[in-house]
Order: sequence, then C-alpha cells, then structure tokens
Amino acid sequence: MGASLWRVFAALVFTMLIGVPVGLIIATSRIGRGILDPLVEFIRPLPPLAYLPLIIIWCGIGEPSKVLVIGIAMLAPIVISTVSGARAASESQIRAAQAFGATRVQLVREVMLPAALPSIFTGMRIALGAGWTTLVAAELVAATRGLGYMIQSAAQFLVTDMVIAGILVISALATLSELALRLTERRFLPWIGKS
Repeated sequence: MGASLWRVFAALVFTMLIGVPVGLIIATSRIGRGILDPLVEFIRPLPPLAYLPLIIIWCGIGEPSKVLVIGIAMLAPIVISTVSGARAASESQIRAAQAFGATRVQLVREVMLPAALPSIFTGMRIALGAGWTTLVAAELVAATRGLGYMIQSAAQFLVTDMVIAGILVISALATLSELALRLTERRFLPWIGKS
C-alpha cells in the first residue's frame, strides 16, 4: 500500500509542478497556446497502456517509469482545469490590477492564479481518479510491490479474495484521497460557492 501511495502522490506533485505552469502559459500566451495546447490535446485521449511500453523502453522498469506513466495520465486534467480557471478571472479584476501597475507576472500570480485555484482543485480530483486507474496498469509491468502487483500475483494463482481485497483497498484509498482534497479545498478556499 505504501509503494502505491508513494507512486500516485509523487506523480501528482510532479504533474502539478508541470501542469499548472503549462496551463497558465496556455491561458495567457498565444504562442504558448499554439505550442502547448496541441501537445496536451494529443496526450489527453491516449490510454496509459498505449504508451506504457514506450516509457519502459526509454526509462527502464524502475520507479521513475511508473511515476511517469501515472503523471502523464494526470497531466491533461490539471492543465485543462488550470486554463479554464485562469480564464475565469473577471475583466474588472484584471483591469484593476493593471490600473495599479501590475506587471504581467504579477497579474498571473496575484489575479489569475487565485481565480484558477477552485478549478485546479477540481482538476486535481479528476487527475487523482486517473492516477489510481493508471496505477494498476503501471504496477502490472515489472513491479515487485504495490497493490497492482498484489492483484496481478493473486490473479495468476486464482486467489480471488486477495484480488477483491486489493480492489477494495484501492477504492478506499481513492475515496480517502478525494475526501482529503475536498477538506483541503474547504479549508484554504472557503469562498467557493459563495457570492
């Protein structure tokens, strides 16, 4: 369980560090949108099992390849939700910041990023669902520990109770991570849903 949790949350952190800036660039720059948006739209519909063999060829069968596969599956929801949220900043907020002499970087950091936070949290919740789904696929190939590995090993020996237990644990962990994100959202973004 610890190995699976580490893989999913390492992928989430890795994806947030890349996905949020990419989303902000797409939302604020025509050049960025022209270059990065087609890449995100190319990656978004690909199933993880399609690129898993390629990642293993390039990165080997160690932990980085598993985290990378999960991270790629999480990337599109985070980027798309960041773009949507950054564009949700009201025109009056943007003009007020510009009237006070805000630079482009300050405008993104002080106006657009806070406006995007509710959407980013929604994207994180969607991304975690994709991450837990992809985890099982990532651990089916060349893993020696983790819940996906446990399910695969149990299935080979027809140990149905272990397969069901693995499925239930993954479901419970996904539900707990969803609840933790909702609580964090309520704690740090109390204005959501209030006019």
